[in-house]
Amino acid sequence: MTKAILLDIEGTTTPIDFVHRTLFPYARARVAGYVSENFATLKKEIAELAAEAAADESYTKVFDKTSENSVIEYLQHLIDADRKSTPLKFIQGLIWERGYAAGELVGEVFPDVPPAFECWKAAGKLIAIYSSGSVLAQKLIFSHTAEGDLSRHIDRYFDTNIGHKREAESYRRIAGELELPPGEVLFISDIAQELAAAADAGMQVLLSVRPGNAPINDAGFETAESFDRVAA
Repeated sequence: MTKAILLDIEGTTTPIDFVHRTLFPYARARVAGYVSENFATLKKEIAELAAEAAADESYTKVFDKTSENSVIEYLQHLIDADRKSTPLKFIQGLIWERGYAAGELVGEVFPDVPPAFECWKAAGKLIAIYSSGSVLAQKLIFSHTAEGDLSRHIDRYFDTNIGHKREAESYRRIAGELELPPGEVLFISDIAQELAAAADAGMQVLLSVRPGNAPINDAGFETAESFDRVAA
């Protein structure tokens, strides 16, 4: 029996284009100003970026954690590479928070998402989100949609602080946080490697097939083109 539904965001609840053509460019255009304005308060994130840069073979410049320009350049590099970097995602979330508050950003979800949330909650299901974006960024998307505040339906949010999305242990931890056996959790994502990790942890899985998603090779997973087919 499914007691909780765990959802990816990009390519699952939300079009990939919204993330790549709206959110990422918005943050990239403002990251320099944000870092310059808040450099002294970002010590933890800058230390994490320094560790990442030291191990980043694709980055040929010298990272100087005392230099605003050096930090900005590396963040822009991570954005352009679509790197799943925890400190980057944290800083992006803070930038997007300003954008939503100013009315410059509106969260986008597929049309079947709001009614599915209503249906699942009416059936007593837990709804949780697991994304590489920060918990703050996740909450912002769902609380500022054109369909209204959908965050009222969501019980828990998880980001890469609980573990990387392609590691089975991350899904075991999430099941533990939900206080459920993994087999009672259904994970929906458009990334086969994430589904494989969740399945290894014992979760039920569905491959999200949405407009704009990358072509799918035979990954061996049951697919869902809409949440309409995900029974409550």
